[in-house]
Amino acid sequence: MIRKVAIQTGFFVLLAFIAWNAYLAMDHLKQVQKIAAVTVESSAFQAKLSAVLKDVLDMETGQRGYLLTDDTAYLQSYTDAKNRITTDLASLRTVFANRAQSEQSLESRLESLAGSKQEEMDRTIGLRQQGYRKRSFNLVDTNEGKGYMDEIRGIVSSLSSAESSNLARFETETAASVKRIWSITIMANAGLLALAACLFWLVLRHGRVLGKEASQSRTELAVRDSQLETLTSALSGQVRSSITAINTNSQLLLEEYGSFLPRHGHELAVQVKDEAAQMEQIRRGLIENQAAEKAA
Repeated sequence: MIRKVAIQTGFFVLLAFIAWNAYLAMDHLKQVQKIAAVTVESSAFQAKLSAVLKDVLDMETGQRGYLLTDDTAYLQSYTDAKNRITTDLASLRTVFANRAQSEQSLESRLESLAGSKQEEMDRTIGLRQQGYRKRSFNLVDTNEGKGYMDEIRGIVSSLSSAESSNLARFETETAASVKRIWSITIMANAGLLALAACLFWLVLRHGRVLGKEASQSRTELAVRDSQLETLTSALSGQVRSSITAINTNSQLLLEEYGSFLPRHGHELAVQVKDEAAQMEQIRRGLIENQAAEKAA
């Protein structure tokens, strides 16, 4: 009984270990997915920052090329970048919607500087188109546009560095968490293996004990069968003869001397005859039962 309870308890504990191990595996998978999602988000953020900076640089390249050569072909790259930067800034603004207030302030400052730089370039291009080449160069020489560009590069660099630092910190913390989960998972698997081995040993031992008990039961049953067979043999031989003799003698006694017997003696003779008949019925029943068991 104790072994059976131990095996049942072991199975429940084993199931609990399996469920716990599955939970750890799911938790580890979630951590990996979280790392992947944050990495993708960070890469998208860096790409959008780079896109805004590239738009401004492309605009400046088109501006400088046109101012120097008066070739309107340079204005095409300027116009294309001018059209792209509106979309890129809107996309970047969406990313910063859930960021810290300090980062949102930097993003707003970046948009303002990009707009100021664009206005400065529009003025120089407008002067060049009107034929005021020197005045457009004089405006460039004031370094107003350079100041805007320096600030834009500084903000982009600051935001990019902060993002890289945040990602590195997140990866470090997550790596430590994943390492801890791995350690717990390894220990859980080791415990699971040990528990499974112990449970297997208990089942095997229980099976052996049951086998011994079954063998002992078969031996005891064989002994009882032998005893019953001996009893049946006796019933079918000597006992049968004795019962038959008793029955016959009691019958003769009643038939030949029944009228001479006192009343009490006559009753005893009848009782002996009835008891002998009952013993014969019991004997036949035992023999029939043994024959049925052997046939089964």
